[in-house]
Amino acid sequence: MEITNNIKYIGCDDTDLDLFESQYKVPNGVSYNSYLILDEKVAVLDTIDHRKSEEWFKNLENNLNGRDVDYLIVSHLEPDHSANIKALCDKYPNAKLVLSKKALDMLPQFFQIANLDSRAIVVKEGDTLSLGEHTLTFIMAPMVHWPEVMVEYESKEKILFSADGFGKFGALACDEPWVDEARRYYINIVGKYGGPVATLLKKAQGLDIKMICPLHGPILKENLGYYLDLYSKWATYTPECDGVLVVSASIHGYTKEIALNFCNELKNNNVNTSFVDITRCDMASAVALAFKYSKMVLACSTYDGKMFSPMEDFLNRLSSKGYQKRTVGLIENGSWAPMAKKCMVDLLGNMKDVTILDQAVTVKTTLNDESKGALIALLDSIKNS
Repeated sequence: MEITNNIKYIGCDDTDLDLFESQYKVPNGVSYNSYLILDEKVAVLDTIDHRKSEEWFKNLENNLNGRDVDYLIVSHLEPDHSANIKALCDKYPNAKLVLSKKALDMLPQFFQIANLDSRAIVVKEGDTLSLGEHTLTFIMAPMVHWPEVMVEYESKEKILFSADGFGKFGALACDEPWVDEARRYYINIVGKYGGPVATLLKKAQGLDIKMICPLHGPILKENLGYYLDLYSKWATYTPECDGVLVVSASIHGYTKEIALNFCNELKNNNVNTSFVDITRCDMASAVALAFKYSKMVLACSTYDGKMFSPMEDFLNRLSSKGYQKRTVGLIENGSWAPMAKKCMVDLLGNMKDVTILDQAVTVKTTLNDESKGALIALLDSIKNS
């Protein structure tokens, strides 16, 4: 696939993968992106996952048309991008490895490459590499989301090669909206590292960018301000929209029914609202939605003297991804000794800048007049918070 006359896409779709990083469902697969710049010198920008090595080498060779590889740019050492580094070095012994100092230090953990020190060109912030008409400027991006990461800016075509930044789940052959799967990818893969992402975005603001080429997902060519604005929100943990996510963890269905009714009442009051049942939905999608909205209501059953385990899993995931700057309301249910609220408060209390509303609701199996009144109070409180 041609990106420009001299820059080619040589990556591959993987539509057979069921779990990305052995944990995230990818019903529409994923793309492993790799790029080739053909100039006076030839540069390959990253390799791909071992699952598609044969196809990737065919793409590379077909676009090289017999030329040699002068440089392999190593943006990120995670195996879905680095699996073919040694194979490329063996096949093209004249190729130099261009990488950060941290990447050079880490590379022997993955491969034993002969004469590595003499083949490596270590670059730092602001260093450049001329390929002829095309020049790459290297921008360090440590902890986005590994410590060795760097991105590259090509000044002739004004392209940012953004590593895992601006990536998304889904194969390129899958025609689907960008935002939902990009959000799910960012929050779950990179979301913990908002500070480093924000730092990288500040660096990008000083560049004239016409195109963004990530290591997963489609190349972004139009309306780049839209993508940059979303990334700025995600990196600073700013909600995308004012609204409420209602999250249910119900054992026998009573708590779910209460949660659904509460969700409907919010909608009747013109509140932007979504509902998820975390006993059945994709947990990564639920986590991403929690970051989308400014508020959340958790409705949870008590189980074994604690909160029902799907809710505990959900809150632990939120905590690990840096959930913050949100308002949360609580509904607990328990037939004889409701304990879910206390357990939810304990976990939420460890999160930064999370406001827990005082108007919590306790239900004992089904609603009565007292708990119905408490739900009305919670509705008013979440609306006006």
